Amino acid sequence: MSAVKTPVYLDYAASTPVDPAVADKMAACLTMDGTFANPASISHAPGRAARGLVEQARAQVAALINADAREIVWTSGATESDNLAIKGAAIALRDRGRHVVTSRIEHKAVLDTCKQLQRDGFDVTFVKPGTDGLITFDQVADAIRDDTILVSIMHVNNEIGTINDIESISAVCCEKGVMFHVDAAQSAGKVPIDVRRLKVHMMSFSAHKIYGPKGIGALFVCRDPRCHLEPILHGGGHEGGLRSGTLATHQIVGMGEAFRIAADKCESEARGIGTLRNKLLRGLSNLGGVHLNGHPDRHVAGILNFSFEDVEGESLLFSLRNLAVSSGSACTSATAEPSYVLRALGYNDQLAQSSIRFSIGRFTTEADIDFAVMTVMEQVARLRELAPVDATANEDGVQCDTLSTAKQ
Repeated sequence: MSAVKTPVYLDYAASTPVDPAVADKMAACLTMDGTFANPASISHAPGRAARGLVEQARAQVAALINADAREIVWTSGATESDNLAIKGAAIALRDRGRHVVTSRIEHKAVLDTCKQLQRDGFDVTFVKPGTDGLITFDQVADAIRDDTILVSIMHVNNEIGTINDIESISAVCCEKGVMFHVDAAQSAGKVPIDVRRLKVHMMSFSAHKIYGPKGIGALFVCRDPRCHLEPILHGGGHEGGLRSGTLATHQIVGMGEAFRIAADKCESEARGIGTLRNKLLRGLSNLGGVHLNGHPDRHVAGILNFSFEDVEGESLLFSLRNLAVSSGSACTSATAEPSYVLRALGYNDQLAQSSIRFSIGRFTTEADIDFAVMTVMEQVARLRELAPVDATANEDGVQCDTLSTAKQ
């Protein structure tokens, strides 16, 4: 085996490196000899040149999801996009009703926004997922009431990689006249997205999950039927009045290029990452007491989440310091609390706390996977021998599926 650099990076769900082609495009928008001007300054040629690049990038983002470029609103990232979609819709539609539906395993950008709505007098239903981590059509349909104005369900879960059936959920929302928002930060460029077929009203994106820069994102806002949103930032009326602030040309250009590359590579890249995923699964199948979290089939290729019996979670994560992996979402991995996603699935504290997320990406190699398998097997065996943990039955009676090659 060839030498492997350490730590091996397997945390692509937290952030991806900027693709070199993206970095080159961005660099050309920063200095005096580049396209650095304010894209709102259309009274002169440098400003108009910057504006042209912004609009080209808008079209590139739209092309990946089969949207109209006029339906793309620039934001600082998926967190702001989620806030604009949820708060903006709730405020705009509050005279029609004050009920919102989401799930217990959404990203914190959605959960915390919905909790703020509760403090502002809205009623929020948090749907509990099945033990496989999926939110179903029936669950959403049952949660919708006469006063429901918005449903927000993620496309791909950021911790366990499960893919929700957005098309069926959108059908019930359309039938009941409820706005539907989707957080697609983890699905863009990984699975095909066609907003026309899915019939979603709003969809959030982040560039740094798709080999673009941090600090830039977008919100798809459907024009037909037209979505009514109240802006949450004021000052200048940029982006059709929905998001004020000077546009960061270099970041926007980077996001556009990242989405353009993803459009070209999505299918072939998913196959390659899927091959590496299967290699990791086969390797860890030889280690007993390992549970693959989430649905075994309805998942994105690059995210795998495992729980390890008889191992204390913090010790395991520390022992894997030669691997850049996480104990869950990057927004919560700094805490010692068990994953709220796995707890919502019914896992006990030991299994939830001993979970590790491996996320594979564009630059992952077979050697990286070999190194990861070897390291995990060595460290789990060592920790079990040093300090065996009595892994009791799940508190809620949920049986986790032990990893096997049949689920690859």
